[in-house]
Amino acid sequence: MAFDAEIRAALIEQVRRFVTEKCVPIEAKVGEEDEVPQEIVDEMKNLGLFGIAVPEEYGGLALDMETEALVAMELGETSPAFRSVAGTNIGIGSQALVLFGTDAQKERWLPGIASGDLIASFALTEPEAGSDAGSLTTKAIRDGDHYVLNGTKRYITNANKADLFTVMARTDPDTPGPKGVSAFIVERDTPGVTVGVPEKKMGQQGAHICDVIFEDARVPAENMIAGEGEGFKVAMSVLDKGRLHISAVATGVSKRLIREMVNYALERQQFGKPIMQHQMIQAMIADSQAETYAAECMIMDAARRRDAGEDVTLLASSTKLFATEACGRVADRAVQVFGGAGYVSDYGIERFYRDVRIFRLYEGTSQIQQVIIARELARAAKAGRL
Repeated sequence: MAFDAEIRAALIEQVRRFVTEKCVPIEAKVGEEDEVPQEIVDEMKNLGLFGIAVPEEYGGLALDMETEALVAMELGETSPAFRSVAGTNIGIGSQALVLFGTDAQKERWLPGIASGDLIASFALTEPEAGSDAGSLTTKAIRDGDHYVLNGTKRYITNANKADLFTVMARTDPDTPGPKGVSAFIVERDTPGVTVGVPEKKMGQQGAHICDVIFEDARVPAENMIAGEGEGFKVAMSVLDKGRLHISAVATGVSKRLIREMVNYALERQQFGKPIMQHQMIQAMIADSQAETYAAECMIMDAARRRDAGEDVTLLASSTKLFATEACGRVADRAVQVFGGAGYVSDYGIERFYRDVRIFRLYEGTSQIQQVIIARELARAAKAGRL
């Protein structure tokens, strides 16, 4: 739904207080223990954060893209692990159902996803299929009123907490590429479904990724989303939204890091004055602010255009490329401004530096965004729209 200005402002302020008062004080604890406390998860449920992208009739907030982006930016002002707790419910774990699910599928699963009582995850990536999603090898072979799934999915976010997975599997082994791929909802307790142990990662401790293995897992045919061979369309359809969301999270982190840089530079003394008075420090902070402001403008423009019903594939990829790359540069500058203090754990800057690296990988790598941008420009030129 489109929120009016007053309701939107109240929601943003509520999320801001939650981030400032509850999340920021325990960032180091979450990083050390690799776990977001249950009381934080429960508060996120109470705030409705698991259901911001779910329609109201199923218990969600049904935020428009602009409001969702503003919420995501607020959540980005703390360790990204907190946002990741609800991230798959907000994005690719639920949106296939929202966009393509039958009424029965929506009624069965969306209320639990919106409340946070069900954790939804998205299982596309495989050991030999990531950016080249059309090359996936997990198979789903029809057997009566079921499909039998076999294969392994890799780096699946929230897999160890998930109650259900949106799984991309090849239903037509004779059709190469994306056309033979279909999408299924697979419940965690399905016999033949095994979730591996969480991977040890470079950053974002508290957010977990695992392998998910399917060994003769029988999934009811009624759990297919859209139709046979429509899986790749389902996967791609949720990505424009997801890329804008991740762009907003990354930009929220950039804002946090700029604030940390400025406050530190005003206090830290070198050569007899605060380092904020040294022009090279000013330059790094100014470049960070300019890039972050540009990213925010891109996000807001693309979000409003999506809300207006425009095709934003080109804009979403452009925004995701710029905002996440900019966030990486901001984090690097933050380490530089903090100097030795930025390299040790006491100030948390090195943790953010590690945390933000993933932004340039998931929801499509920066290189994939470049390919999409070039492809969309070529299409526009051929159609006389450039």
